[in-house]
Amino acid sequence: MSNNRCTESPLNIGITCYPSVGGSGVVATTLGIELAKRGHQVHFISYERPFRLPENEPRIHFHQVNVNDYGLFKYPDYTLPLSVEMASVSCKHNLDILHAHYAVPHATAAILSRCMLPPDKQPRIVTTLHGTDTTLLGADPGYGPAIHHALLQSDAVTAVSGWLEGETRRVLNYEGSIEVIHNFFEPAQPKRSRQEVRRELGIGDELMLLHSSNLRPLKRVDLLLEAVAKIKNRDSFKLVILAGGKFEPFLADVRRLGLEDRVIVRENVLEIEEYLQAADLAIYASESESFCLSILEAMFFGCPSVATEVGGIPEVVEPGKTGLLVPVDNVTEFTAAVEKLIENNDLRKQLGANAQSEARKRFSANAIVCNYEELYKRLLKEREPIQQLPLPSAQR
Repeated sequence: MSNNRCTESPLNIGITCYPSVGGSGVVATTLGIELAKRGHQVHFISYERPFRLPENEPRIHFHQVNVNDYGLFKYPDYTLPLSVEMASVSCKHNLDILHAHYAVPHATAAILSRCMLPPDKQPRIVTTLHGTDTTLLGADPGYGPAIHHALLQSDAVTAVSGWLEGETRRVLNYEGSIEVIHNFFEPAQPKRSRQEVRRELGIGDELMLLHSSNLRPLKRVDLLLEAVAKIKNRDSFKLVILAGGKFEPFLADVRRLGLEDRVIVRENVLEIEEYLQAADLAIYASESESFCLSILEAMFFGCPSVATEVGGIPEVVEPGKTGLLVPVDNVTEFTAAVEKLIENNDLRKQLGANAQSEARKRFSANAIVCNYEELYKRLLKEREPIQQLPLPSAQR
């Protein structure tokens, strides 16, 4: 476990994110945990406790946003209650930094919350872009202008990959500063052995292929299943899918492709490390990825990946060294790459060893968290002293 301290004085940091299964929430939660280990007071603000956030940990606090379903509104509103809770936490706990993960609604709510506070209670606002907040919502005329405004009003903007930085500038026509800070992973110690997990899954001598995602359409699970169904030696593998959503929509594909005895699904897994250590090869057929945290998680356990060469994935996987990349939407090449690593044990293990080494060197908590700490420190150092205006004579 990491315990490096990069700033001299502990800070009061607010973090707001989606608490459900998904890359932005996982990264935000892990960042908060690591910041707390380094001595900072960390306040999470969301409609429910993030699913990977431990309870009763020192310096970690959770503030729940209450959302009312008034008949006055056609849809329940979250942005306004979120902004009010952000302002309340900022005021009560003297937040130095309010870190919004994902632009909608967190960055927009953070900007609004700051407007509610007196100058001496206003935290510095950091907005981290994670992917679809730029590529999907940023391109929507109903959201894009508000996102652009929130980025302009933020004290700092970060993106999880160089590719996402470029997309943000292109999609939103954003010309302000964006600092690229890659995602990171800090694996917990598995509670069960590799053998115990594989036994529970019913995996013997077969290779364990792994896919972990929220199953959104961009993940192209349909293509993934098609590619796996084309593997010539069906007895050579089993595919374990760690689903961050309901897998039911894909059951018809599994039956149609005759994969009932090859696919094993586990939904909403918390102890992801247990399955990562049991895997031999991770596979991802996404049509778009800003980073792909799941690939990085597998790398830490010496598990190489076959993935599509899209978005920020080439910033994580070095083709031929830590994994194999194939063109998007090409089922034939995807299948061939998976078969290559199934059949070539030496190559697969060498790629896995390289992947683990690169992950520890470039994407560990010790390598990445300091970048956020240094950013926070720089923003606070740049803060201009508050100039208190004289009160009108009637109020003296």
